[in-house]
Formats: sequence, C-alpha cells, structure tokens
Amino acid sequence: MTRGDTVYLCGVVSGWPPTGDVRYQTKKVLHRIDELLAEAGTDKSKLLTSQVWLSDMSMFGEHNEEWNDWVDHQNPPVRACVEAQLTHKGLLVEIMVTAAR
Repeated sequence: MTRGDTVYLCGVVSGWPPTGDVRYQTKKVLHRIDELLAEAGTDKSKLLTSQVWLSDMSMFGEHNEEWNDWVDHQNPPVRACVEAQLTHKGLLVEIMVTAAR
C-alpha cells in the first residue's frame, strides 16, 4: 500500500506452507520484501521502520545474521523484534516494513 511517497508493507512471510528453519524463512521474507519494494518504486535503502515477529526469541541470533547480511548498512531502518505466537504452525518469522519512495 502506498500513501503519497510512503510505502507500507503488511506482515510478509516466507510462503505457504511455511518450510525451513528461521534462516531460510528470513531469507525468503527479505527477498519478497525486495520484490514488493521494487514494485512500489523503492528499495531497502529507503526503509524507515521494520517490525519483526519471531515465534521464538531463541532464534534471534540466526535471524539477525540474515538481517545484517541484507540490510543497507548506510541507511538502516529503526527495528523492533519481538516474540509472538504466529498464525500457523511452522511459521517462524514475519516482517512488516515502511519505506520512503
């Protein structure tokens, strides 16, 4: 969804049915975010905020390594990461972002 020069992506998950470990799911989610941002005319260098939900915070380290490999280090967004009971068994990570265009 866009409003003016701001792009809002709802919670993005790795696909259906969810498969793989948190690293795999995180990579898939971040790839999908790249695609959705490109469709909206922007990219990860213009991210403003990110909210991450993990089904278990013990997976944060593995998730964070994938995030750090992906994020634009010159323009990182603010980020919150919390543990949450996600909607389906096997779903390990969900990410929502807001970006400028």
